[in-house]
Amino acid sequence: MSFKRIAQLPEPAEIIEMMPLSASMKEAKARRDEEIRKVFSGEDDRFALIIGPCSADNEDAVCSYIGRLAEIQEEVKDCILIIPRIYTNKPRTTGEGYKGMLHQPNPSERPNMSAGIRAIRRIHMRAISETGLSCADEMLYPENYDYLEDLLSYVAVGARSVENQQHRLTCSGVQVPVGMKNPTSGDITIMLNAIKAAQVDHTFIYRGWEVESEGNPLVHAILRGAVDKFGKSIANYHFEDIMYLIGEYEKRDLKNPAIIVDTNHSNSNKEYAQQPRIALEVVRNRSFDPRVKQYLKGLMVESYLEEGRQEIGENTFGKSITDPCMGWEQTARMIRQIAEEL
Repeated sequence: MSFKRIAQLPEPAEIIEMMPLSASMKEAKARRDEEIRKVFSGEDDRFALIIGPCSADNEDAVCSYIGRLAEIQEEVKDCILIIPRIYTNKPRTTGEGYKGMLHQPNPSERPNMSAGIRAIRRIHMRAISETGLSCADEMLYPENYDYLEDLLSYVAVGARSVENQQHRLTCSGVQVPVGMKNPTSGDITIMLNAIKAAQVDHTFIYRGWEVESEGNPLVHAILRGAVDKFGKSIANYHFEDIMYLIGEYEKRDLKNPAIIVDTNHSNSNKEYAQQPRIALEVVRNRSFDPRVKQYLKGLMVESYLEEGRQEIGENTFGKSITDPCMGWEQTARMIRQIAEEL
């Protein structure tokens, strides 16, 4: 074969035995899972806010950020349910650049995925231990989900992964809400097919085993904008876009129909400072049609301690080394504005 085997990675059971959850962490996770489930099933009308850095590159900075989220969560707990993002895998369009903490627990050093597996479990454990908030992560590699299964309360499948069969089948066995993004082309049918595939049962190969899944009724849509054939961003968060997706949802036999709007990526043309404006437009549109309020469950936002981005090695604490993010002051102001509108 044309590639070199570096090291045999530990099995998930080994890592979990080495880094077990405490009783209080398990209780917090169970409580959070039930709260988030109720939002996506429609039993709780609070608005979900899936928010955090583009990529989790520094444990101390990410946990400091989540600590601030925990404080503001108490302030808005009656109308908003915050789900912090700890995205430990970073998909790259060209395959180049920092691929996340799983690959490089230290962005300035060479990849070390064995250390990375421990690092991503440690950061999720620290977040729930210090704040009581279980978090979201992106499923870049389906076979790695088992390393964090007992910690994650939300999973996102990205625009470049949504058509992948293994992602769809794996999500059919996940027991927390999973958001399927529309592909970069903007084709809503692909996203809805992914939702359908993940909501039904399957028999398939997973980590060397023949496995069966029961289907995940909490798989739902994330609108993240699109890119046309000329590479120009096309937003899909407007009222007309939401109503169109609702109409397509209603043509299909899908459980717990739900929509999350990603305020960044192609919806903002990667202009991160536009996210509060987009967020408020989306929230206000809920008042124009009862179906929008019923289907639209929340937002996905990219935010960190410091606004913008930096190159690896610049070492500004809490500033993204991948896509630029909103800073904390703008974030706190946006959360309070959303709460006022709700």
